[in-house]
Amino acid sequence: VSAEAIERAIELNEVAIEQNKQAFAWGRVAAVDPERVEKAAAPVSAITLVRKPPKVSLDELVAQRAEFLTGYQNKAYAKRYTDFVAKVREAEKRVAGNGPLELAEAVARYFSKLMAYKDEYEVARLYTDGRFLEQLHRQFEGDFSLSFHLAPPLLARRNSKGELVKREYGPWMLKAFGVLARLKGLRGGPLDIFGRTEERRQERALIDEYERTIGELLPRLTRENLPVAVRIASLPEEIRGYGHVKARNLAAAQLRREQLMKEFEAAQPLRAAA
Repeated sequence: VSAEAIERAIELNEVAIEQNKQAFAWGRVAAVDPERVEKAAAPVSAITLVRKPPKVSLDELVAQRAEFLTGYQNKAYAKRYTDFVAKVREAEKRVAGNGPLELAEAVARYFSKLMAYKDEYEVARLYTDGRFLEQLHRQFEGDFSLSFHLAPPLLARRNSKGELVKREYGPWMLKAFGVLARLKGLRGGPLDIFGRTEERRQERALIDEYERTIGELLPRLTRENLPVAVRIASLPEEIRGYGHVKARNLAAAQLRREQLMKEFEAAQPLRAAA
């Protein structure tokens, strides 16, 4: 079979055409000059294995997340987070005493996760805060160009299942991201055109629902139902992905929430019979 025939088969397959052609070409080189291939494949810098970072304290966790939420939106947004965690912490102390504050830690992790939903403004901020380009320049040498595969809810078409389809955007998107990142103050307001989509409205609703649900549990906390409350507070861990993937995981998490709320009610301390 000729090289031309194999390359034509790769094209007809229509899957990662250029990458597969390059892999085929490098394979041919490896057959006659393996040292050249090994040298080309060697990493630019040595990879250093690091130990898992030590577990941070609750205070450190809250401080880290508050700093992130300040950059994500503003200080007032971060204060909403820290005030609520402090409220949960005080309520749990009355039940747990000097024991570990597992509920407060779960809320510290997952309330911030819900509050920092990755919308268009946040994607733009993460691409343009300097860390993304710094990492690229550490990994790649010479000239290179960027392309972005995105599915903006207001622009992307949908497939037969109603799911958004990604399309490729050129390097000019980096400049567009810079402009968009500076507009994060519009998030959730009347001028937020991105916030009008069903997904964005749902993400904002989840924040309010979480705060309301945990707030309703606090006056009824006991040693018996505290473990169930921790599981309820940790439910956002199950809400992963984007678009239709996130919607599917959210539906499953909501069913799980209903089950856990029933367990919470059933775990009330037994009262003496009259």
